[in-house]
Amino acid sequence: MATVRIPPVLRPQTGGEAEVEATGSTVGEVLRTLTGAHPDTEAQLFGADGDLNRYVNVYLNDEDVRVLQGLETGVSDGDTVVILPAMAGG
Repeated sequence: MATVRIPPVLRPQTGGEAEVEATGSTVGEVLRTLTGAHPDTEAQLFGADGDLNRYVNVYLNDEDVRVLQGLETGVSDGDTVVILPAMAGG
């Protein structure tokens, strides 16, 4: 089981939880477990094509999954998945 760190902007959709446990052997499966348990997070994380929204960054143990194997990146028990929405401003 992996720990998923939830950013403050998504916490209302997870009942205020800052971290949740989720199962899966890949990052995509872990995130789908999260969206299955908390359906209101799905539109924030995934686009209509099923890929991560471009403004959502996901890290596995401090490594950006986009430089690994994306949603197919393997996850082991005890790993940490961090969801980090991109920030814009000026």
